[in-house]
Amino acid sequence: MKRTTLSLLIATVISTASFTANAENTWKEGAKDAWIDGKAESTLLFNGNLNSFDINTDVQNGTVILTGKVDTSVDKALAEELVSSLDGVTDVDNKLTIVSEQTDNQDSEMMQDLKDSKVETVVKTRLLFESEVSGLDIEVEVNDGVVTLAGYVTNDSERQLAIAIAKNTDDVERVIDELTLES
Repeated sequence: MKRTTLSLLIATVISTASFTANAENTWKEGAKDAWIDGKAESTLLFNGNLNSFDINTDVQNGTVILTGKVDTSVDKALAEELVSSLDGVTDVDNKLTIVSEQTDNQDSEMMQDLKDSKVETVVKTRLLFESEVSGLDIEVEVNDGVVTLAGYVTNDSERQLAIAIAKNTDDVERVIDELTLES
């Protein structure tokens, strides 16, 4: 009888301890999810390009679920990118609905403009950081992936290096050389 009572007592203690540990883990996970949800809501609120009142966030085990509506596919991608970069976020389930009157053509033009801006920034930065090129004397313009280099270089080697830097940049279709040799 003593052994049975002792066995029941030990089983009860073990069950209670594991239940308490499990409840503590659930509480910690819930608090972490609530913290991530608050950061996600704040991030969307402080972004001037999105109407955060039309975007809802929910977090389950580190996965942020975005629901609601946005104007464009760019806004949908922006919301996902902003939230996915937050500490603690393991995944983003983007269920946002696009409600804009814009056509796919307008969206693709906007995406091309964003890509052109990125390419221009990358090419200009690479020219500025290359010690063998007078990056300050070279203007960079990008339109539909076509990079135009204009300005002054000291010799043909510098011209060729500037063109090669532009050509070797991602998303560049071709390079137009309008560089002039300094006298």
